[in-house]
Amino acid sequence: MPDIPSRPASGLNIGSHDLPVSPELSRFMASGWAPSPLPDSSRIPAYALTPARRARFSARFPGERLIVPAGELKVRSNDCDHRFRPHSAYAWLTGLTGEDQVGHVLVLEPAGPTGHEAVLYLRPRSPRAGGSEEFYRDRRYGEFWVGRRPDLAEAERLTGLRCAHLDTLGSPPGRDAASDTELAAALSELRLVKDAWEVEQLQRAVDDTAAGFEDVVRALPRALAHPRGERWIEGVFDLRARAEGNGTGYDTIAASGAHACVLHWIRNDGRLSRDDLLLLDAGVETDSLYTADITRTLPLSGRFSPVQRQVYELVLAAQDAGMAALRPGASFRDFHRAGMRVIAEGLSEWGILKHAEGDLHRRYTLCSSGHMLGLDVHDCAKARSEAYLDGVLEAGQVLTVEPGLYLQPDDETLPPELRGIGVRIEDDLVITESGARLMSGALPRTVAGIEEWMGRLLDGAGA
Repeated sequence: MPDIPSRPASGLNIGSHDLPVSPELSRFMASGWAPSPLPDSSRIPAYALTPARRARFSARFPGERLIVPAGELKVRSNDCDHRFRPHSAYAWLTGLTGEDQVGHVLVLEPAGPTGHEAVLYLRPRSPRAGGSEEFYRDRRYGEFWVGRRPDLAEAERLTGLRCAHLDTLGSPPGRDAASDTELAAALSELRLVKDAWEVEQLQRAVDDTAAGFEDVVRALPRALAHPRGERWIEGVFDLRARAEGNGTGYDTIAASGAHACVLHWIRNDGRLSRDDLLLLDAGVETDSLYTADITRTLPLSGRFSPVQRQVYELVLAAQDAGMAALRPGASFRDFHRAGMRVIAEGLSEWGILKHAEGDLHRRYTLCSSGHMLGLDVHDCAKARSEAYLDGVLEAGQVLTVEPGLYLQPDDETLPPELRGIGVRIEDDLVITESGARLMSGALPRTVAGIEEWMGRLLDGAGA
């Protein structure tokens, strides 16, 4: 990969091994290019939706200058940057989701007694005439290095926003969502209820994720034969995510055996055994940046052992109870309480807990049973408690229900046959006017359904 050092005094991100450009080459590079405008019909997919979103944000803070940055590149190592993804609040307000949004800023300028005018400050396409070398020399922003950017007129047509060059922004006073907790909370709360287009994007993410899970099952024979089979699983799913969307919405968890007892196991470097379960927690992120979040716990042999089935069916019963508690007006925490009641009663029946009362079951469940879902996998996380965790559900909200049991391999409160088993079942649902709709129903959840599904896919793969 060509090197990208720090920005020199010239203002260009030029490689440390680049040769100087002669005046003759500079003149030659500045001429002889055919026009290459964007199509006149180009508009971002959320073009019709963003004005109302900005109006709702504007109404929260009349008369104040509001700043919402897309974010900056972050170095991965030395002169290599992480792949850029714009901040979710910026993407929601502008509809812009591409990697070319580095450093761009949306500013809502006070206009009139209560309203605002939205101005998008961006780095437009570099001109190829007039002596600019950015388009072919700048390794971070140059068109020949990272691709085409719109000019100001094209950006206005794409977004419906007034656009200005980033260099004219300066640093005037205003409230910045990157550091202002009240602004960040408001932007989270405004995104709690999804519109129909957002639900459609989330359903697309869920459907692509279901296809990725099928890819994984078909790939199990090769994964079982590989010394780092978990990583093979991760790669198979990530291929689907990158082919169908922007990539994964979060780091894939491909946890086999006792690794499933580590909630965020993303090393994914373990060998697979047919005697174990595989906990796969993964989600495709669409090009519009909406992500699914689904977990299935699968028997690597294709069939659950009796003890695996025992644990799995308790978690499934807890998930069923949690889903049944979803409806408009219910407390957000109700579905978690319903699921944990089932878990605690089950652990008591097994003799692991003396009784179901209290919170001792949390030794084996560790975390909450779900969260909001949208542009972020843990969506709207900056919202105030009274609007989210201690609030009530509303039609249009999308969330996960994901109870789990994590029976640690060294836990002496457990009988030996249960140690080292981790099970989580996670599905995505949208709250409706009368209850909730399961968005991820294409993937089976029951023991019999999973065994039949796996058998069919493995037979089709020639396993």
